[in-house]
Amino acid sequence: MEWHKPLLYKLAQAIPIIIGVTLVSFTLMVYFGPDLSYELAGKNPTEADLKAIQRELGYDQPFLWRYALFLWELIRFDFGISNYWNKSVNSLLASSIPVSILLMLPGFLLGHVFAVALAVLAARNRGSWVDKTVMAYSVFGMSISFLVVMIGFQIFLASSSGLNLFPVRGWNVYDINGYFSFSAYINHVTVPTLILIFVSIGYNTRFYRAVLVEEMQKNHVITAQAFGYKKNRVWFLYIFKNCMISIITRLLFSIPLLIVGGSLLLESFFGIPGIGLITYEAISAGDQPVLKAVVSLTAILFVLILTLSELFYRWFDPRFKEP
Repeated sequence: MEWHKPLLYKLAQAIPIIIGVTLVSFTLMVYFGPDLSYELAGKNPTEADLKAIQRELGYDQPFLWRYALFLWELIRFDFGISNYWNKSVNSLLASSIPVSILLMLPGFLLGHVFAVALAVLAARNRGSWVDKTVMAYSVFGMSISFLVVMIGFQIFLASSSGLNLFPVRGWNVYDINGYFSFSAYINHVTVPTLILIFVSIGYNTRFYRAVLVEEMQKNHVITAQAFGYKKNRVWFLYIFKNCMISIITRLLFSIPLLIVGGSLLLESFFGIPGIGLITYEAISAGDQPVLKAVVSLTAILFVLILTLSELFYRWFDPRFKEP
């Protein structure tokens, strides 16, 4: 089977999904969003002043025309000028997205790796004190608010009343010459990474364990064990491999949620200039060009995740045939 055929098929299916998501997002956040003309007009504006600003912002255009312009911006990847920062949205994205990737990637990867490892440990010792300890920690991690976890780690590891080992806020990862400093990066990323690992283990370990335990009870696994196959071989060939579909789904679909939710909370709390902080300030200021860009790119990211998941499914499971 040629790899490009299912890819092209999924991309063709993605076009109406992108149109639908962007249409709903545009309607709720832009067309019915905050009217910035009063804020830009200043105190005691005249009706002529308001109409001039609304004409400049495009508020006087028909709905379909405004949506068509929005799609044209998306196709050209040109989202205009930010109303809040008064600079190109593209330049804001170019400077903030790498920061978010550097911030979120270590905690995201390590969190899922540790969650899978603990789930395997719990499933292989099902019913023992090891299993109960891992599940107790998972429930504990799920029960605590993400905000409480951030505050707790910050107080314990970064504040002067705690260990005072890491910076409380900021993202100063460059040396005196303006070059990227790996040691400074590790110093700033450690606390957010530990927070993400703590939360990820809490939310994902139970899911991964449930998937593994369900696969352990399948007939082919029981048969392989009855024929005397080595335990590790049964685990990696007949249990873990068959669970990869569920693991990949959980892993890939966590990416957009992590960017939208976790990045926004972490960056706004720690004052890190990534896409999350940009989005938070854009929401507070009603900066529509930035919000349009973030919503559009998030929708496209979801579509890419769907496409990637389909390709991974075909790789691990031959039952996913070409349409």
